[in-house]
Amino acid sequence: MNIPVLLRVCLRALLRNKMRSFLTMLGIVIGVAAVISMVGITSGARSSVEKQIATLGDNVFMIFSGSTNRSGTRMGWGSRANITEEDIEALRTQCPSVRYITPAVRVNAQLAYGSQNWSSQVLGVTPEFNDIRRYEVTEGRMFNDTDVRGAAKVCVVGQTVVDNLFEGTDPVGQTIRIRRLPFEVIGMLGAKGQAAMGQDQDDVVLMPNTTASKKFSSGNTRVSMAFGSAISSDAVPDAQQEITNILRLRHRIGPSDDDDFVIRSQADIQNMVESSSRTMTILLGSVALVSLLVGGIGIMNIMLVSVTERTREIGIRMSVGARQQDILWQFLLEAIMLSALGGIVGIALGAVVSAIISKFAGWPTLISPAAAIVALAFASFVGIFFGFYPARKASLLDPIEALRYE
Repeated sequence: MNIPVLLRVCLRALLRNKMRSFLTMLGIVIGVAAVISMVGITSGARSSVEKQIATLGDNVFMIFSGSTNRSGTRMGWGSRANITEEDIEALRTQCPSVRYITPAVRVNAQLAYGSQNWSSQVLGVTPEFNDIRRYEVTEGRMFNDTDVRGAAKVCVVGQTVVDNLFEGTDPVGQTIRIRRLPFEVIGMLGAKGQAAMGQDQDDVVLMPNTTASKKFSSGNTRVSMAFGSAISSDAVPDAQQEITNILRLRHRIGPSDDDDFVIRSQADIQNMVESSSRTMTILLGSVALVSLLVGGIGIMNIMLVSVTERTREIGIRMSVGARQQDILWQFLLEAIMLSALGGIVGIALGAVVSAIISKFAGWPTLISPAAAIVALAFASFVGIFFGFYPARKASLLDPIEALRYE
C-alpha cells in the first residue's frame, strides 16, 4: 500500500466532483465553526468575568445581615441591620485568617455640585476599605482614623461621579451636597470599571462610616453589611468559618437555629459564573454536535453513492492487483480528507465569526489553539466513523461482479 499514491488518487476523486465535495463538507464546516465560535465566546466571557472579579480585591468576602426568628420565619440578607461595631471589632481581633475588615453603611443619595446633580451610592466605611477592594486614590487623599473618630464631613468620589458632577473641574477641595448636607471632597478614586455582576464600581462616594451613621442612619451603629479580606486565597474558607463561629456565639444563635447573617466570597461568585458558563457551553455544544453528526451522515451518504458510481472502477483496480485493504484505505482516506478539510475551513470560519461577534456585539472572544486542535481531531474522527462502512462495503465487492456492473 503506497500512501502517497493513495492520497493522489483520493484527491483526484474529490476534485472530480468539486461541488458535491464542497456540499458534503458543509455540515462539518458548520459544526466545527460552531464549536470554535462557541469556545471563543465562552472562553472570552469567562476571562472577562474573571478580570472583573479580580477588581473586587484580593481574597474578598462580604458579610450581610439577615433575619431569622426562633419561630422559623426567615427573611433575606440585608432585611435587618444586626451587625454591630463590636461584632466587627471582635472579628478584627479574634479571626487570625482575616487581614482587613470594615463595616459598611450603604445608602443611595442625590449628589449636587453647582448646577449639576447625580444619584449615586454612598458607602460609609473605614480606611481599610481601599486595601480590601484595591481602590487607588489618584488625587488628594483617603480619609484616615482621625476623620473616622471625629465623624468628619469629608468624602472620596469615584470616576463616574466626577464625570457627571464636575465636568473637567478638579474635584479635590470642592464641596458637594449629599442629601442637602455639605461634604468636602478630599480625594478621587482611580477607575475600576464594571464588577462581575455589571455594577459600575466607579459610581460611588466613600465617607467615614461614623459620618454615614450619624448623618444618614440616625446614629444607628448597626450595619447591614461588612467587607473583609483574608490573609490569602487559601485562607478564605477558614476566615468564613471563624467569622461564622464568632457571630453565632455573639448573636446567641442556638445549634439548631439558622444564621442571621450571610457570608459571600469571590469563590461563590466565581462558582456561579462557571455554572452559567457551563450551561451555555452545553447548549451551544449540543448545537455543534448535531451539526457534526449531520455532516457525518452526509459524508456516509455521499461515500455510499460514490461506491455505487465507481463499482466498475473498483473492479478494474482489483483485477490489476489492488487488495481489499487498498480499496478500504482509498475510500476511508477520501472520507477523512473531506472531514479534515471541512474542519480546517470550519476553524477559519469560526475564528471569523468570533471576530465579527466581538466587534459588533461587544462580546469578548478568546480563540484557544487547543480547542482548534480538538475540533479538527473530532472532525477527522467523524470522517473515520462515518466513512468506514462505505469503505468496507467497497473493499468487499466481488471483482467479477464489479466488472459486470453497468
